[in-house]
Amino acid sequence: MKERKFFGTDGIRGRVGGSNMTPELALKLGWAAGRVLSRTGTKKVLIGKDTRISGYMLESALEAGLCASGLNVMLMGPMPTPAVAYLTRTFRAEAGIVISASHNPYYDNGIKFFSSKGTKLDDALELEIEAELERPLECVESKLLGKVSRINDAAGRYIEFCKGNFPSNQSLDGLKIVVDCAHGATYHIAPSVFRELGAEVVVIGAEPNGTNINDKVGATAMAAISAAVVANQADLGIALDGDGDRIMMVTKDGYVIDGDQILYILASDAHQRGALVGGVVGTQMSNLGLELALKALDIPFARSKVGDRYVMEMLTEKGWRIGGENSGHVINLDYCTTGDGIVAGIQVLAAMQRQQKSLEELLAPMTLLPQVLLNIRFDGGKDPLVAQEVKLVVAGVEEELGETGRVLLRKSGTEPLVRVMVEGEDEANVHLLAQRIVDVVKQAI
Repeated sequence: MKERKFFGTDGIRGRVGGSNMTPELALKLGWAAGRVLSRTGTKKVLIGKDTRISGYMLESALEAGLCASGLNVMLMGPMPTPAVAYLTRTFRAEAGIVISASHNPYYDNGIKFFSSKGTKLDDALELEIEAELERPLECVESKLLGKVSRINDAAGRYIEFCKGNFPSNQSLDGLKIVVDCAHGATYHIAPSVFRELGAEVVVIGAEPNGTNINDKVGATAMAAISAAVVANQADLGIALDGDGDRIMMVTKDGYVIDGDQILYILASDAHQRGALVGGVVGTQMSNLGLELALKALDIPFARSKVGDRYVMEMLTEKGWRIGGENSGHVINLDYCTTGDGIVAGIQVLAAMQRQQKSLEELLAPMTLLPQVLLNIRFDGGKDPLVAQEVKLVVAGVEEELGETGRVLLRKSGTEPLVRVMVEGEDEANVHLLAQRIVDVVKQAI
């Protein structure tokens, strides 16, 4: 397949004002996508965004490009990524577009597409859009221009969808929950969902100002919610990222629960109810402890490449339903077509209620092995992953770890980083081994 020039593993993403995230590119991208998507169907596209200040600018440019191609646009304003996927299906739209850089800082932004089925756009369609980007922009005649409208009740529709994924015969009465919205797209949605299900909710990270998204709050900065859970004597905490497709959780003692542990809770609960289809898909980054805990339950486990796109591909290939990443992308196809932090949290709470157990009790059979992940900035140039000295140090570390550990080096699909992961039984030794690799990688860049 032809290599993609603009689209990465999660749409197009970059620093605002940089070569791939400008108003000019957004305008042309809207037009190019419109050219491809308007060939059949309803000629209708939904646009949602997170709370970054640049979202307004990029939204306007996309809107203009789409209308110039003849597509009608429906705006939703700030809306979580999984909400856009859901509403794209319910409105029978040709596609949904999300303007978000997810967990990245505010000065980054991104544009990603969902198909009419609420799934990531096929590679073939992304290549068609890229091909159109090479053509000069041509506006359709005036009578064929697209129109723009706004979905005023988008938030309410999605809140009801989320609540509908909680068992109707259960309630969250008596639970005190801290919800961290990362100053992002869930700020006006997540607190209402959990309150309306009966929980007492303490909210943090729900005052977006355009530049504070993911800033010391949310699923990528867990210190704030850990402290809030302990200070408020809450039963647990739920932390979402900037666009709401990731979730991390916190026990009443402030202990962080990651995506691997959430996957274990969901899979073991479904297994206990006889509702698990097949096994669980993780990634190359998934903790070995998850694999071992699932094996003890005779639940099959498979690893995909890193990225929720690849998790979804493997789930589809195997016909399984549950998969995700330790970073908090959790996919349960029994409920959603994509990763959804709020819905994943609801399913964990439902498992707690069904089994009358705390988070700690649900996780008791699973032990995470120490895992160290270090990032090295890589803006291009010599590829360290093919350097002989890097290969040698990795081979040496793997030999030292034996069968009780793993090493993984990879380039990030969303940021200019090389990621070094080392996993093993002894935490201090794992740190030393990871740093040994990092030192060599830095010299090789």
